[in-house]
Parts: sequence; structure tokens; C-alpha cells
Amino acid sequence: MKMSALCGFVLTTLLVLASARPKAGPEQKCKSGPMDLVFLIDSSRSVRPHEFETMRKFMIDILGTLDIGLNATRVGVVQYSSQVRSEFSLKTHPRLDAMVKGINEIIPLAQGTMTGLAIKYVMNAAFIHEEGDRPKVPNVAVIVTDGRPQDRVSEVAAEARGKGIEIYAVGVARADMASLRAMASPPFEDHVFLVESFDLIHQFGLQFQDKLCGIDLCLASEHSCEHICESSPGSFHCLCLPGYTLREDGKTCAAIDMCAEGKHDCEQICISTPGVFTCDCNEGFKLDEDKKTCTNTDLCGSVQHGCEHQCVSTPGSFYCDCPEGQLLQEDGRSCGSCKSANIDLVLLIDGSKSVRPQNFELVKKFVNQVVDSLDVSAQGTRVGLVQYSSRVRTEFPLNRHHTADEIKAAVMKVDYMEKGTMTGLALKHMLETSFSEAEGARPAGRNIPRVGLVFTDGRSQDDITEFAKKAKEAGITMYAVGVGKAVEDELREIASQPLEKHFYYTTDFSAISTIAENLKLNVCPAESQGEIEVKDPCACESLVEFQQATMSSLEHLTSKLSAMTARLEQLQNQLLSRK
Repeated sequence: MKMSALCGFVLTTLLVLASARPKAGPEQKCKSGPMDLVFLIDSSRSVRPHEFETMRKFMIDILGTLDIGLNATRVGVVQYSSQVRSEFSLKTHPRLDAMVKGINEIIPLAQGTMTGLAIKYVMNAAFIHEEGDRPKVPNVAVIVTDGRPQDRVSEVAAEARGKGIEIYAVGVARADMASLRAMASPPFEDHVFLVESFDLIHQFGLQFQDKLCGIDLCLASEHSCEHICESSPGSFHCLCLPGYTLREDGKTCAAIDMCAEGKHDCEQICISTPGVFTCDCNEGFKLDEDKKTCTNTDLCGSVQHGCEHQCVSTPGSFYCDCPEGQLLQEDGRSCGSCKSANIDLVLLIDGSKSVRPQNFELVKKFVNQVVDSLDVSAQGTRVGLVQYSSRVRTEFPLNRHHTADEIKAAVMKVDYMEKGTMTGLALKHMLETSFSEAEGARPAGRNIPRVGLVFTDGRSQDDITEFAKKAKEAGITMYAVGVGKAVEDELREIASQPLEKHFYYTTDFSAISTIAENLKLNVCPAESQGEIEVKDPCACESLVEFQQATMSSLEHLTSKLSAMTARLEQLQNQLLSRK
């Protein structure tokens, strides 16, 4: 509301300068609606006395065109040089004659040109309720200057514009155009004005005066609006057709991407057109009658899956399963017997904003699928869970829960963090804290394998290289699971070798259950560090090995006994020789 009314002021203030002194009669007024207007005038030493007098007349001429009153247009005046001084505030004078008297009594400061300081003052001290500023009434500042600012103006002017203050910059004579553009509101052709001298400032508005009041500028000017031009008294503003939004230039329009803004309820794929969207499904799915949800086709029944025992369909995919007591082999199809080793497992799950709440629930189900494949107990496999976003939070350490049911219940109670994606920080926390004995990791001397699993859906906002390398150097077997916009190069850097066993990626959260089924976090005894293979002592090869080991030990003991006997004889001879 403020911005559209502000344009009304543009043409009502700066372009009416032709009216060279206040004119009597209400027919001379431009009824642009109420606004709060503050003049910010440069009274630096470069402004000569007769030039300052011309500036007074300039302000008085503009006031003569406005509908002044406490319920109409309120006006304040601030002058600045090396310091800032308020001559009168928005609430000081309710009538034109009092304002004119106040302007005629201004004494120039005649120092430097601290324009940025002046803009900050107007923003923080002039346009405030205590000084007469009204809510829902346009705030307009007119800056009149003749020189280059001696301080920075870009940042403070941007802040003022961000607070809804519309700024017009009028430069005279030596004024710097780049500084005027840095101060003024866009579009610059409506808010930046430069005249050659103070003597010409009165004629400045003549060329615009006929367009100020009562003219439909959408019809009478080249408005450059891409879609719709809407007139207001003495001004206009641009609008866009449904499904589009106005760009920062205030004239052109951009299509609203309903998919990108999350304003859809497509289960899988959203296809955007200006202001509307349609839904589609991933390969292996079909769109349901509601045109939003998807149903997967049974790939187990339609493809040569090659599963040795059982094929299980998942959305858009399938996986092979084995009978109880057997494990799926590395080819993902055949089954074999291999008892799982005990491990210390820490899962790092991405809780960043990009995951979204519904997908985070799928992540928790993924974690519980992994837990279901483990032999969890205090003496068996231990599991810890860490969530990270812009910070890292231990949901539970390795020594907190000792059954799979306890772990799964705790996982489902985890609250979604949102915010950023600090994967490097999470890896550091895992290495230095999660795998400490204080958090339940078993001593390194026991050779219990340590396994870390990182689940993420996007690019890390910090460096992962250092702690991904340190984790693997510390003997931690690292798995990397990525989904959606996860960066595969980062996942490969995190994962242990060989990558085909430790790196997983899918484009869709709905398919992560497949990954959970195929993850081989357990290691077989022959592959496990510190695991001792137990053989049948009655087997022939076991007896031969025992006999060979026994003979080797006897030979070693006999050799040591001979050495000790020789040493004793040597000592005995030394004692006899001393006698």
C-alpha cells in the first residue's frame, strides 16, 4: 500500500516544481491522498547563501501544491552538513503558513556533506510514531544536494528503502549522479533528477506539471509495464497477470513456479506452468485418478529379476530376499550362510530444511530397517544416532539402548531439526564424540568393528574432506547414502573402499527402503577384525594343526632350556675360578 501511494507523491512533489510560490485556491491542489513527507536538504559550505535561498523557495513551491493537514499530508524538514538537525517534525505544523515560516527561519549549518548520516537520521528519528509518523501512510523522503557525499550512502539508503521509505534524489550543479542513484528508489527515471544550477530548479518541474494531477499516466505515457498498468493520482504502478509476480524492476513479470515454492501436493513429480501445476510419476509408477498420488507397478512380476529365493517389489524397483538363517550375497541375488559380526554403528542423518518433514519420517523408517537387520544387544551390536543440520545433536549414544525395539521406538521420537547441512561438522562429532568410550564405543583393543553411516539429501555447507579422511584413518568403516540433490562426489569422498560396497544413491526418498534392504553393515567372521574362527576340534585337519603347533612349542621350549643350561654352567665356572 505504501509503495503505490509513494509513486503518487513522486509526481506530486518533484514534478510540480513549476508552480514557483504557493498559489491560492483549492483548485491548485493535487489531491494525491495522505502521506508523510520529509525534506532532507544539504546545507554544506558548498551551498552558497543565495543558492540556499533558492532551495527554500523550492520547498515552499512544492508545499503549495500539496493538501497540507494532520489528516492529509504531513511535512517535516531536516537539514544536514557534517551534522544533522531537525528543523521541524511531521507533527509540528498542521498548516501551510506555519511550515513556510519554519522554512524561512532555517539557518544553514555550512559544514561538510554527510548524506549517509542524514538518511540514517530520517529513517530512525524522523519517520517514527513519536515524531508524527502514521501507520499505513506512505513515507516519502526528498533529498536535495549539490555535492558528493563524504560518507557511505548505499547501505543505509537500501535499509531505508527496505523499511518502506520511498526516496527521491534531486541533484543540483556539482551533484554526483552515481550517488543519487545509490540513494534513490527504483525505477531511477522516476526518482533521480539532476539540474545544472540552483537558478534552474524552479523551471525543473514545468515539463512534468501537466502530467501530475488528474491525468491517466497509463494512457498518456510510455509506462513500460509488461502486463498491466494501474493509474493512481499523478502516478501509476505495474501489475502482473495471475500466475506471475512483479520483478524488482517494478515493470516486468516472472512466472510463479508453484513446484519450486512447494505449493503442490504431488506425491512424486511436479510439472510447473505459470501459476498452475500438474503431477506426474517416476518410472515404474502410474498416476492415480486423483492426479496427485502414484501407484507402483509390480516389477517382480514383469522383469527377469534373477532372485535366488524371493523377489520383493518396492515403488519403482525391487530387491531380493533370503530365507531365515541366510544372508543376501554381494551379487544382490543369491543367498548364503554367514553369521553377522558384532559392530559399533553410528548413524548420521541429515535433518536439514531441504529434507522436509514427510521425507524425514521416511528417513526414520530407513534407520529402523537397518536396525532390523542387526543383532542388537549390549554384548552384540550397539547403535547410536546423530542428527545434524546447522548444528549437531546426539539423539542417543551407543550405550543408551540395548534392544532393537528400544532403538526403533527412540528413532520414531526424534524431532526434525531443519536449517542447514553441516556434514563436515557431523563427521567431526562422530569421530571425536560418538565413537568415544564415554558414549559406549568399546575399547579399540577388543577389535570390535566401528561403522559409520551418513545419510544426506544435499550438498554440505562446510568442508567434509578432513574428517572424512580422519574417520577412515581411525579404522571406521564409512557408508554414504545419498538421495535427491546429494552430491555424489561428496558421498564417494565419505565412503570407504571399495565404493560399490559402501556408496548408495537414489533420486527419490520413496526408494530408500530398497537401500536399507541391500546395505551390508554386518561383516562375516572371516572379514571381521578381531573375530576368531572356531573350528571343529575333532576334524582331521584340526588335529594335524594342533600336533604341528604342539611340536613347534616343544621345540621352542627345548631351545630355551638348552640356552639356560649353558648359562648356568658358565656362571658355575666363573664362581669356581674366583676360589
